[in-house]
Amino acid sequence: QVQLVESGGGLVQAGGSLRLSCTASGSIFRINAMGWYRQAPGKQRELVAVFTSGGNQNYGSSVKGRFTISRDNAKKTVYLQMDSLKPEDTAVYYCNANLRVGISTTPQDYWGQGTQVTVSS
Repeated sequence: QVQLVESGGGLVQAGGSLRLSCTASGSIFRINAMGWYRQAPGKQRELVAVFTSGGNQNYGSSVKGRFTISRDNAKKTVYLQMDSLKPEDTAVYYCNANLRVGISTTPQDYWGQGTQVTVSS
């Protein structure tokens, strides 16, 4: 059984920083892509930052230049360094991984439980 466990959310003032972590565990053969999405109240879930299957980094337009995604492949962990935070960054941040649990299985998406990030003005 695959689990994605996030940590690092919280309350911060505008202009501050937070660092999120997400670790994948369980029976994992290969992680194709892994990253972060967020959902604010009344809005659709949107891309924040992700490592693609080709190893590239993609960022949502609203966070480019302020957020940085990094990873530790050996630990199956991705990090999201969030700097210059704005009130509009307030949302639940979800970790996502597209992975295979076996050599002949189809890649599937898995989601973490989400971690709240609140930025006060």
